[in-house]
Amino acid sequence: MDRPLQIVFRDIQHSASLAKLIEERVQRLEHVYDHIIGCRVVAGVSHRGPQQAIMPLALTVEVEVPGRPLIVAKSDAKRKGEQSGLVNRVFDAIQRRLEQVAEIKKGNVKRHENALESGVVVRLFADQNHGFVEVKGGVDLYFTRNCVVRGSFDALRIGALVQITRATTEGVMGPQASSVQVVEQISAAAGEPRRTRGRRSQAAEPAVTA
Repeated sequence: MDRPLQIVFRDIQHSASLAKLIEERVQRLEHVYDHIIGCRVVAGVSHRGPQQAIMPLALTVEVEVPGRPLIVAKSDAKRKGEQSGLVNRVFDAIQRRLEQVAEIKKGNVKRHENALESGVVVRLFADQNHGFVEVKGGVDLYFTRNCVVRGSFDALRIGALVQITRATTEGVMGPQASSVQVVEQISAAAGEPRRTRGRRSQAAEPAVTA
């Protein structure tokens, strides 16, 4: 990394065991993505509800890479003392996001007629109802509001991971997408489209911003 790892313990005592877990997971990230500018990890207490006498641990991980929005994942421990599971859950979300971005960067996405390609939203013009998606190996693809077939155009943010189908003909803005499917949106659960919350027995998936 260009900058040293930053670990912040907020409103809790420093934990050497937790710091070691974090350092090990950061080293794994460096094998996934070839150029990480910096990583900041904040460990603190969860504030999910004032009725809890002892607040479980909360973890936020921020990773900066060149030319991309800040990638952020955060989650709370399901119970007091759950360190390893929480660290792995949050870092797994970050790692999946970095792997997806790395694939786009390397161009390891096979293209066939009418096949889906992975891309990242790089420009949005909400007042004009269109935007552009970066797909490795070509110019940015133009898309309109009506092309968004899964997810909401109004909820799109720069940096969102999408899958697109290329149009067979060019439009007034050049190469274009005929469909855009949101794969990972700002503040969506890691690796999944935004969904309605329901009753779950497991700990919630880390929220990811990218």
